[in-house]
Amino acid sequence: MIRSRSFRAALSPLLLTAAVAAQEVPHAFVGATLVPIDGPPITNGTLLVRGGRIEAIGAREGVAVPDGATVIDATGKTIVPGLVDSHSHIGAVAGADGSGPIQPEVRALDSIDPRDPGIQKAQAGGITTANVMPGSGHLLSGQTIYLKLRDGRTVDDLTIKNADGSLAWGIKMANGTNPQREPPFAGTRGKAAALVRAQFLRAREHQRKVADAKGDPEKMPERSLGLEALVEVLERKRVVHHHTHRQDDILTVLRLREEFGFRCVLHHVSEGALVANEIAAAGVPCSVIVIDSPGGKLEARNLSLETGAVLDRAGVLVGLHTDDGITDSRLFLRSAALAVRAGMDRTKALEALTIANARMLDLQDRIGTLTVGKDADFVVLSGDPLSVHTQVLQTWVEGAKVFDLADPKDRLMAMGGYGASNGQAMSMCCFAAQGGQ
Repeated sequence: MIRSRSFRAALSPLLLTAAVAAQEVPHAFVGATLVPIDGPPITNGTLLVRGGRIEAIGAREGVAVPDGATVIDATGKTIVPGLVDSHSHIGAVAGADGSGPIQPEVRALDSIDPRDPGIQKAQAGGITTANVMPGSGHLLSGQTIYLKLRDGRTVDDLTIKNADGSLAWGIKMANGTNPQREPPFAGTRGKAAALVRAQFLRAREHQRKVADAKGDPEKMPERSLGLEALVEVLERKRVVHHHTHRQDDILTVLRLREEFGFRCVLHHVSEGALVANEIAAAGVPCSVIVIDSPGGKLEARNLSLETGAVLDRAGVLVGLHTDDGITDSRLFLRSAALAVRAGMDRTKALEALTIANARMLDLQDRIGTLTVGKDADFVVLSGDPLSVHTQVLQTWVEGAKVFDLADPKDRLMAMGGYGASNGQAMSMCCFAAQGGQ
């Protein structure tokens, strides 16, 4: 019998307890080809995980398997780090509304449905970490949220905490045609940039007032959730994830970044190849979408499969993303394969699914490579990661198995069929109102 997502969620406290207990028992995956990303592939290797972390990795004869360990024969399989999606819309996420074009106080966290089947489908695609963002129908549509795709009952079970205990998130911004609407939204590109500039000036003034108060509550400015979020951007504690397509829009983002000093990742960059040198000179990473049948908006008419390769050769840090549901999370490996077919270096394409995206989310010390001490996030594949014939067999997050193709309920999510999207259709109900992604 195929169990629903809600049934699985109802059991999640028991599942989480069992998962924690299981993590204390060492698991050794032996005989696989290991692709650590931060080093050459290891044939006939052993990956040893315990307590949610990677304990050892190396050639089979070089890794001692402790007594009592659960040994999994992975001969003929390939193991790669868990995939990191730097731009996703799973979880039925929705951010800002039509009341204004700039709403930094809005949190994606408050609109995530942890029972959304899109989360399980992402697990089926080997995705273990995702930057879940509101849409791009606003100049600033709110705070993104970085999620670990654990099996959880609430969104809090999926969130990632920084070293200081704060939630890991960024700010979603956009320019071009998506946020162009009737007032109070901007109707032109020039007005859009002016509104953003004015908002950052307000945030800078708020930052100054807080500094001048020196902790004296009588002198502190009035609380502003939106300005406080932007102050974190100005202080470079948070990254701006910026939707942008046309080459002139890309350069506008770079000008704003230079003026206000914030950290930024450029997303989509359909015409990024036309200004690759300028992006490289600015030292700004790019999260690229790979679509083999583009359409939908005029400003993306120059989208090319070669964008990743051109940007990489120019010296830009390149990641790939799904923009799910624009492209399907279950086919994320395919994005890298298409990028390689268009000229991107194979190693760099695999990095673009893993460590490059981890760096864009400030999570490179925890995820993105099969490195001792990092989170035990990994994917067991049936073959070469870039082969069209390869299947995701298992996905593990922090040492707990969250997807298994051999499990009928998981296989349904991977392959589709009756009931696979139950509960997901409504997540796209407000797509038109949100603007294109």
